[in-house]
Amino acid sequence: MIRFLKGLILLPIAVVVVLLAVANRQPILLSLDPFSEGAPAFSVTLPLYALVFGAVAVGIVVGGIGAWLAQGETRRDRRRKTRELRRLQVETDRLRSDAAPAGRPGNPGRSSAPALPAPAARA
Repeated sequence: MIRFLKGLILLPIAVVVVLLAVANRQPILLSLDPFSEGAPAFSVTLPLYALVFGAVAVGIVVGGIGAWLAQGETRRDRRRKTRELRRLQVETDRLRSDAAPAGRPGNPGRSSAPALPAPAARA
């Protein structure tokens, strides 16, 4: 179902992109020199659709980098919590292994406290 919805949304977008590229094939001069109007030092001639697609691609990359940087604190917090969870799991396993032989008869050095129950599995 999701595949169908993606196709339903992406197909019209692809058609519009192709129509934009076909309709805007004329070359334009992209100048990166704001001081020289007649013969700019840094300029390139390319089709208009290439300029538009390039600008969209740069926008996607810049937006992705911005989102990645904004999520840095969340990733750091998750790593910290994962380390704490692993530490607690190791401690829980150690306590279980210490408490497991306690219930056996004939083990004088240990208390007869019941073993800790296993945690419920999460889905």
